[in-house]
Amino acid sequence: MIFKHKEHIASRPSDLIGGTPLIDLGRILKEKDVDTSSGVRLLGKLESLGPCSSVKDRLGLSMINAAEKEGKIKPGESVLVEPTSGNTGIALAFLARERGYKCILTMPETMSVERRMMLLALGAEVVLTPKETAVKGAIAKAQEIIDGLDGKGIMLDQFSNPANARIHRETTGPEIWRDTAGKIDILVSGVGTGGTVTGISQFIKGSKEFNMKAHKQIKTIAVEPKEQMLITEAKGGEKEGPQGPHRIQGMGAGIIPKVLDLNIIDEVIAIHSDEAEEMSTSLWMMGLPTGVSAGANVAAAAKVAAREDSKGKTIVCIIPSFGERYFTHPMFSKVKKEAEEMKKQALPEPFDNTKYGFATARG
Repeated sequence: MIFKHKEHIASRPSDLIGGTPLIDLGRILKEKDVDTSSGVRLLGKLESLGPCSSVKDRLGLSMINAAEKEGKIKPGESVLVEPTSGNTGIALAFLARERGYKCILTMPETMSVERRMMLLALGAEVVLTPKETAVKGAIAKAQEIIDGLDGKGIMLDQFSNPANARIHRETTGPEIWRDTAGKIDILVSGVGTGGTVTGISQFIKGSKEFNMKAHKQIKTIAVEPKEQMLITEAKGGEKEGPQGPHRIQGMGAGIIPKVLDLNIIDEVIAIHSDEAEEMSTSLWMMGLPTGVSAGANVAAAAKVAAREDSKGKTIVCIIPSFGERYFTHPMFSKVKKEAEEMKKQALPEPFDNTKYGFATARG
């Protein structure tokens, strides 16, 4: 039998962005003693499987494509300058390599060494800012750099750029709708810039502003760090416990982003950094390496799944990034210490272990 196949080959890295799969996280629900016999399902949208391993790949592509189309940037001339907590910067750095732009990224000093290494390895320039000022400081520094570039620098501004939510209206939302066969009932997503939760919800719920018909009236749940409950407060809720720095990289930027549509959010769940780290570890233990923000999202989604009114419903939560990017994060300190302190073991006969630094032939 002769099979006819159509070639499916990406011509450049950005062609691999999108089309990420869903994974059933029922194992996590069982670990949390959620009764899945009620028909409740928890699915994770694996944005960690993008070409540069995060949901921000879509954002970087959308902003650069829009800026090129509008004539705001030109390869070989324009300099992309962007404040970032890491993943948007990585997306912009790899796209800058692909398209021919110089890229300068400002980020708080608390961001992981892995992220800095990724940016440097992709040829970007990295400028660190004080942790005390969080993203606000990175934004201010980026603007200072642009002011010194004689008109060649441009900040794509992920926090207010309309291309942010647009890419999720046009791609992420439709993918989730297709892959759940329209059975999604609840969306759970962390808020960094707000583009993911906003764009997906606009597609599924519909949006008069963008002339989009409603597919279904789902419930949209935003997730933020419990140590920084700005969205909760903005939605009329009250902050709980001490407020300040947190360890959930990628969300809780210390601002209410312009991209975020507060009206489309039905509920906000605040997750403490400790809880996010614990859930991230659980995801690793099921063979799914994720970052701490994924831990926060899944922890929130598991709480929702345990509710009486979630019986028979399908919950989709976002898995924003791959876990290998977080090895210098505090949650991996024990693993890092164990890896660094590992010792070689002696070999059995016929090897003479004195040749390999051991005191005797048998070690």
